[in-house]
Amino acid sequence: MAPPTATSGDGGGGGQVGQPRQRQQQQQEGGGGGFGSTITGIVRIAIFWYFISKFFFSPNKKPADPSQLISNLFQKAEPLDMWLYVSPQEKFNDFGNEAALIWHETNIPYAVWGKESSRSLSTKYYPSEDLKNNGSLYAHVFFAKTGYSPDPTDPEYQPLSAFGKTHPIVVYSPKPKTDKRKSLLGNSKESEETESVPLVEDESKDDTKDDGPVEWISYWKPNITINLVDDFSNYPHNAVPPTIAPYLNIEPTSGNYYPTIVFNEFWLLKDKYIAINESVTELPLHLEVGPIGQTKWQLFLQIDQSFQVHRQYGSMVEGEGDELKRVFLDGNPYLLVITMCVSLLHSVFDFLAFKNDIQFWNKNKSMEGLSAKTVVVSFISQLIVFLYLFDNDTSWMILASSGVGVCIEFWKIGKAMHIEVDRSGKIPMLRFRDRESYAGNKTKEYDDIAMKYLTYVLFFLAICFSIYSLKYERHKSWYSWILSSLTSCVYMFGFILMCPQLFINYKLQSVAHMPWRQMTYKFLNTIIDDLFAFVIKMPWLHRLSVFRDDVIFLIYLYQRWVYPVDKKRINEFGFGGEDDQQVIQPATETTDTDDKKTN
Repeated sequence: MAPPTATSGDGGGGGQVGQPRQRQQQQQEGGGGGFGSTITGIVRIAIFWYFISKFFFSPNKKPADPSQLISNLFQKAEPLDMWLYVSPQEKFNDFGNEAALIWHETNIPYAVWGKESSRSLSTKYYPSEDLKNNGSLYAHVFFAKTGYSPDPTDPEYQPLSAFGKTHPIVVYSPKPKTDKRKSLLGNSKESEETESVPLVEDESKDDTKDDGPVEWISYWKPNITINLVDDFSNYPHNAVPPTIAPYLNIEPTSGNYYPTIVFNEFWLLKDKYIAINESVTELPLHLEVGPIGQTKWQLFLQIDQSFQVHRQYGSMVEGEGDELKRVFLDGNPYLLVITMCVSLLHSVFDFLAFKNDIQFWNKNKSMEGLSAKTVVVSFISQLIVFLYLFDNDTSWMILASSGVGVCIEFWKIGKAMHIEVDRSGKIPMLRFRDRESYAGNKTKEYDDIAMKYLTYVLFFLAICFSIYSLKYERHKSWYSWILSSLTSCVYMFGFILMCPQLFINYKLQSVAHMPWRQMTYKFLNTIIDDLFAFVIKMPWLHRLSVFRDDVIFLIYLYQRWVYPVDKKRINEFGFGGEDDQQVIQPATETTDTDDKKTN
């Protein structure tokens, strides 16, 4: 079922406007952007637009015939009068209907930056019965030179002195789906309540499981921002830049263009939309008018287009663009700049930690002093997270990133243990066998002791949390509950898995076997996470939980200080020289353990 079409009616719009309170204020300007992979696409498209605009707007490029240039019909600072009408009809010509006129301003200087050119109005709109039943409503704005009328039937009307544009105030979206999650314990009251909880629907995905037509509902836009673009460029008649051409309003007789009207909705977030139904008696409406620079206007367009491209390719889910905008609306601008710089450092340290981790395990020839069980548990944890993301319909880019992490963790198991294929049965099975460098010394014994007691603690916490989740939370199925419980345990208690290595270091009285470069970068990332804990709004308990990893890394640093390593000598784990990444085969001669220590 397609969105409902515009309903017929008189020019009054079937509604009434309350008494407005009018005030003048200068329009605030802001910028846009985002973090992570999204900002990369935004910057790339913005730079592309910059070079395209430089190509078309190059001052050194002269047209062959100056008579073929088109220019703005209006002059800078020319006073304009404005009329704003609302009507259920997309085409408006009922200028004599006073009920349809909700805003009128006079003497607005065109393309002048100041308080006199920025106006605002806050009012209320009372919807008609047609509007409550998925009716349509449009805003019709008209500008004319002071002293002239926008009405073509008026004797004072001049075609070259008036212009306008139409914009819908009501948008349509599919009705939000109800939450399919339910209480698995069979609580009937909770089940009835959860069925009425709406979820935000991603319009880019089609749910083929639902039968019947899609029900559409209407939403009210509570804010309308009207901008006149500050543009007095001379464009070649047949070579208008493609980023400008769709928005130019050309006057057919002269070939020149009217000032460009923009209904700016860049900062209008979708969660501000108001659903229209029978219970709605009045709707808020905030109106603004003012100038906007051409570069800023084009930048807003490019950012919105980049969001759309990211959604099409699955790298951004529906609503994530609004969340990025919200960061700039609600955050301190200086703190945001610091956060973006720190985010860049976080990405660099993440890459360096990943690179050194791969190099360490690729060149590592001995598992002496390293916890093999921690590597196996880390793979299981990563696999649980991947299955959880897959069950919750996460974007394919995040799934791909998590899948690569699962493959890397499995590869590390192959470096830490011997993996063999057992074909003795009907179905080939993978069998894991400890390496001689791990099983032939005290490392395996200490690893078993540490993992034994930590497993008891982890299982106890996982069972308690699973029971709590089963009793107080809703889930789609028993499989979803198991994945959700295991994933929550991985996130909440995953730091416990780093403890066996601490115990092994303590018993061996050595840290020469540790990949310190990788751990240094991870420790720097942990410090950055601590900063984000105070920048991003979150509960205090979650904020304090960020510092769990700090305790583990501080203990590692203490062990590094207590058990120093002489890098100029070959240690008992096969590492030596100035470059701790170089691996040298261990000596075959056996000597006393205390004589081999380099600390």
